[in-house]
Parts: sequence; C-alpha cells; structure tokens
Amino acid sequence: MAYIQAVVSSLGENNVMVILDNHVSKPGWCCDNTDGNGFFGDGYFEPDVWVDGLTKMATMFAGVPHVVGMSLRNELRGPRQNSNDWYKYMQRGAEAVHAANPRVLVILSGLSFDNDLAFLNSRQVSLSFARKAAFEVHWYSFSNGQEWAAGSPNEVCARIGASVSRRALYLLDQGWPVFLSEFGVDNRGGNANDNRYYGCAAAVAADLDLDWALWTLQGSYYLRQGVLDLDEVYGVLDRAWSRPRNDTALRRVQPLQRPLRGPGYAEAAPYTVLFHPAT
Repeated sequence: MAYIQAVVSSLGENNVMVILDNHVSKPGWCCDNTDGNGFFGDGYFEPDVWVDGLTKMATMFAGVPHVVGMSLRNELRGPRQNSNDWYKYMQRGAEAVHAANPRVLVILSGLSFDNDLAFLNSRQVSLSFARKAAFEVHWYSFSNGQEWAAGSPNEVCARIGASVSRRALYLLDQGWPVFLSEFGVDNRGGNANDNRYYGCAAAVAADLDLDWALWTLQGSYYLRQGVLDLDEVYGVLDRAWSRPRNDTALRRVQPLQRPLRGPGYAEAAPYTVLFHPAT
C-alpha cells in the first residue's frame, strides 16, 4: 500500500488527477477469458474480497482531493459472465465505494472485455446516489479482427462506429457520462489495421467530446509475461522512457485534448481540424 500511496502522492504534486482502477485479483498481465480474474466467482475473483478491497482503497484516499474517481473492475469477461450477476455485484461495489468516499466518481465497466453495455438499455443500475456515476468502454482495432485493413475505411468506420454506439455510447443519450477509458494504437506506425481504426475512433471521440484515456504511457516493462525489459509498442514514450515514441502520433491525439462541447464553446473560435477515417 505504501507504494501506491507514494505514486498517488507524486502524481498530485505534479497536478495530475487520479482514477484508481481495480484491474486483477491475482497479479499478472491482463487479460484472458480463462485467467481466473474475469468475472465474479472465478478462481481469483471472490466478490466479498473485492468489495472489501474497494472499501479499503476508497477509505485510504477519501481525503486526497486529486483522487477523483474509482473504476470498479477492469474488463469483466469469461464464460461465467452474465448480466444478473453484473447488477448484483457492480451495484454492491458502487455503494461500497460511495459509502467510504461520497466525493469520488464511481466508474462502472461492462461485459466482454468492457466492450458491452447494451444490457443497460433494458434495465438501468439502481444506486442510492445520483450524478456521480459513469460508465466506461474500451475500443481497440483488434476487437474487430482485420476488418479495418481489409475493407473500405469509411464503410468499416460507419459499421463499427454504429456498433460501439449500440453497445455503449447510446448511454450518452440517456444522460449518463461515458468514458472511453482505453483506446490506442501500435505507435511504431506500421500497423494498417490500427492506423485506419485510429482515424475513426478519434472522429467519434471528437464528435461526442468524449473524455478518454490513451493506452498507454509507459515505453517498457521491468517484467511482463516472463520477459525482462519488454518493449511496449503502444507506449507514448519510447523504450527508455526518455522521449515520445512517435512525434506524429502524439500530435495526432492533441486535438482531442481540447473541449469541443459545453459551456462557452459556442463563443469559441472555429476549429480547423478534420477527423476522417481514411486520414
């Protein structure tokens, strides 16, 4: 716990807001359908222990103003997943966080590696608190095989963008905040699937003015899946963590950092940035 507190403290000293994320129960690289961390009742995912952990983390950082949110669980998945247990346990986890820290934003993830929130269209969550819950969704090119590289970028973007809307982004129209909490590409620049997907994902994010988190900052790992000093090709930083891995990719994401909707936007100077699936 001291290590986590030290990291969070350092981020605060550098004016970085923090969202705490419950990723896996058994430490290791994430994620797999059969890794035992995927869904409530799996071998390493005991719901009571999970709720207890959420409560302890929420309590620990209740007085830390730059800890602004807690994500209840990363990428629920696997053969045990079902919506009934999702409601049972995610609502319980949300209430536990709120009870321990009424200030913090509570972020709920969906099913199928956080690609699916469609089940909420017929039954919403029931929580004792309002206006401080949000949903998150992940969106990568590899979720759709090689469709991006194989098809017309415009047609593929229209089809997959509509699918993401049906599965998650429709919640915006119901008044819920939706956070694109993971998206990203191979920053070496040679992955055609990623390159075409990125233009589409960025266009959707800009159109809806989504809040987002890019996977990922780190350029390498001390140890990942048994490999020492493994290069992280999706990293914004290079392997040595000393400079941007890809200056063009970094510039490409910067327009999404600007607010595109909300108070004062109508009076703002017009934008001259075009997001297009094929560029």
